[in-house]
Amino acid sequence: MAAFKDNDFNERKKVAAEARQQLLAKFRTQPKPDDPAVQARLAERKAVAEARDARLAERKAAKEAEAQQRAADAAARAEEDARLAAEAAERAVAEKAERIAREAALEIERKAARDARYAARKARRK
Repeated sequence: MAAFKDNDFNERKKVAAEARQQLLAKFRTQPKPDDPAVQARLAERKAVAEARDARLAERKAAKEAEAQQRAADAAARAEEDARLAAEAAERAVAEKAERIAREAALEIERKAARDARYAARKARRK
């Protein structure tokens, strides 16, 4: 087993300085903003963002068109329901009027039959 080596302060300071130098060298080797490769990446990102925005706008327009279509369909259904309700109300009124007329005619017939019975009874008594 190897013996433990205790690093002294100067050695640790030297290692830290080397690490800083390596980090600085890595930072310096990065391309500058005016580098063609960086410009190309920025242009590509911009094109991707514009395409994404265009797709979002298309989807939003499609959703709005679908919502308008649904609203138009709902209005048409409501109009049809209103027409059917009006027809049903007319039929109900007509049926009620017909029923009242039938009841009135029936009542007239009953009254006529009752009057005939009354007259027949009177005729028998005399």
